[in-house]
Amino acid sequence: MENSSGFKRTSSIEKGPVPVAPLANTDSKTSKESEASSQRRGPRRMATIQDDDERLLARIGYKQELRREFNKWSTVSYAISILGVLGSVPATFGSPVKAGGPATAVWAWFIGSCMAMCIASSVAELVSAYPTAGGMYFVTKHVVPKEHVAIWAWIIGWCNFLGQAGGVASLAYTISQMILAAAVMNSSYDSNTGLYSFTPTAVQTVLLAILVLCLFGVICSLTTRWLHKIVLWFAPINILASIAICVALLVLTPEKQSAKWVFTEVTDGTGWGSRGFSFLLGFLSVAWTMTDYDGTTHMSEETHDAAIRGPVAIRMAVLVSGLVGWMLTITFCFCMKDFEGVMSTPTGLPVAQIFLNAGGRTGGTVMWFFVILVQFFTGCSAMLANARMAYAFARDEAFPFSGFWSKVNHLTQTPINAVWLVVVFCSCLNLIGIGSALTIVAIFNITAPALDLSYIAVIVAHRVYEDRVQFIEGPYTLGRWSKPVNAVAVSWVCFISVVLFFPTIKPVTAANMNYAICVAGFIALFSMSWWYIGARKKYTGPRTKDLLDMLPAEDPEDVLSDYA
Repeated sequence: MENSSGFKRTSSIEKGPVPVAPLANTDSKTSKESEASSQRRGPRRMATIQDDDERLLARIGYKQELRREFNKWSTVSYAISILGVLGSVPATFGSPVKAGGPATAVWAWFIGSCMAMCIASSVAELVSAYPTAGGMYFVTKHVVPKEHVAIWAWIIGWCNFLGQAGGVASLAYTISQMILAAAVMNSSYDSNTGLYSFTPTAVQTVLLAILVLCLFGVICSLTTRWLHKIVLWFAPINILASIAICVALLVLTPEKQSAKWVFTEVTDGTGWGSRGFSFLLGFLSVAWTMTDYDGTTHMSEETHDAAIRGPVAIRMAVLVSGLVGWMLTITFCFCMKDFEGVMSTPTGLPVAQIFLNAGGRTGGTVMWFFVILVQFFTGCSAMLANARMAYAFARDEAFPFSGFWSKVNHLTQTPINAVWLVVVFCSCLNLIGIGSALTIVAIFNITAPALDLSYIAVIVAHRVYEDRVQFIEGPYTLGRWSKPVNAVAVSWVCFISVVLFFPTIKPVTAANMNYAICVAGFIALFSMSWWYIGARKKYTGPRTKDLLDMLPAEDPEDVLSDYA
């Protein structure tokens, strides 16, 4: 039975993909034996959510290794922060405006957010049944036939891990660009040449990005309790700072554009000769920001009541981020009276110039500080998700030296080795930026398509094999809306992924070519070659143990403690 919010009405002990064994045995002899056994063990404890979470994880097939400290508020805050609109919108705002004008930026964000809700809802429905650190990668095991699990899980897992790693690397790189843009804003300005005295180099940008990655790693190496306390503040700061900046810009900007210009002005800034196609290229900003929906589920093994709180947080994050991002986009467009001056800003980021025009050097720097801070929050959240995915993937023997990467530190009870694997890997990606800006941008551009395609692959598999593979729903379900929402999500991702692989400017040259498709091809070739050369002989997909098949009905905790 479902209520209007999409959650099935179950008792706390009933949630999970398989019905829980009865708490009492009707056979009198067995009851007496059970009572005697219970007396030997001491008084029984009442079931708690913590017990239920560990029991559900054991039923799925994993032993509880991480501490569950995240509550509903820190989970929602984490989900909102991993999208991080106050950091991501200013970083990507220039792309849709340059491609198709202000109306493209405004309406592409609105439409993209609606489509993101369909994808997020579809993801939430699947991960509700199997809330593990593997997220959608683990769900693959339960939506395809047994003989296909290994190859499907291998592809989905690598798409997810590499897509998230590209996102973490790009966030660090963007934060570096933002910090250096602030340095440019505060350097001396020559009114005759229209240039600032400081111009950042590629080496400075990359080295600062690697420092930022190390800071991410230090924070993500903390205990889950400390992470919970820190993450709790991410969303409030994000939302309140966004509102404050929008108000400040509208008050301080002396001259503003008209509403007609903001909401109806569509241009062809791409050279493709079509304002319609230029509009489609404007989806880059929302596609780059509104992704990594299953990032929240990678924290499932550290979240209380994860089967419910994870899906709630995912949908709440998309709703809040969609509204806040739209508010920011509209505000920025109103504050672009000097359109050409803003777009050709020497800071390299149009929004930084908007802040500078409104608040001067001091006010602009203060507003820019909060943009950098929120982007830093987003980077921490993204690395946390990527590290937990690496931990889950290594736990299933998908990496070389998997035993080392999946090890849980006995002091923090977190997978610190997986955290620093991500730090090193993302640092190597950023080092490419020293030699080739085109290559590093191509790597970053693959983030959204890689993640979104990995999600819809699982959704499609679920629908294709639903008559052959039993899938028992979790507490969150879309009910009769499931198939239509899935269809919209799959159609949208297929469509927008093709668009995002197109060059953004025509005529296409070696300098403006979108090399994301080349990176995607390389990743596909590498992963499949590795699979056929040797991985298929060892990797079998998510390696679970049927722990609860051994559990006596009266006290499942005993077997779990024996296994531990």
